Amino acid sequence: MPKEKGRKLIAANRKARHDYAIEATYEAGLVLTGTEVKSLRAGKASIVDGYASIKGGEVWLYGVHIPEYEHGTWTNHEPRRPRKLLLHHQEIVKLISRTRESGLTLIPLSLYFSDGYAKVEIAVARGRRAADKRHAIAEREAKREADRAVGRRAKGMDD
Repeated sequence: MPKEKGRKLIAANRKARHDYAIEATYEAGLVLTGTEVKSLRAGKASIVDGYASIKGGEVWLYGVHIPEYEHGTWTNHEPRRPRKLLLHHQEIVKLISRTRESGLTLIPLSLYFSDGYAKVEIAVARGRRAADKRHAIAEREAKREADRAVGRRAKGMDD
């Protein structure tokens, strides 16, 4: 059987970019059981409530829901169990130093298959307050309007 190529998105945490200011992102592998992989291949997962933390020099992913495999037997997995993330030692050291700063946390942004391997993109992020969220939305809308104006001007539609 040929090895899979490319990237297949399973789940994305779209609200994370709204609720947090992303400072850095990392790609990590996941330690999974067989039924978890089969459930992910079926495209079922939710990372909305997920977060990562560092315990004993290892990075763990909590709150990610991978539903039980429909055709599984007694060997099925627990849907919300903690899952170990696979990162290089230097990356773990960086994450430890970054998360010691107050207000910074580790959150999953997306869960996907990359060349057949399950991966999660985690971010070092700082929580936004409601005023910061409104400011970010206003900036995005202003940039969008400016881009539209430039496009209209380039097409000769602006008077």
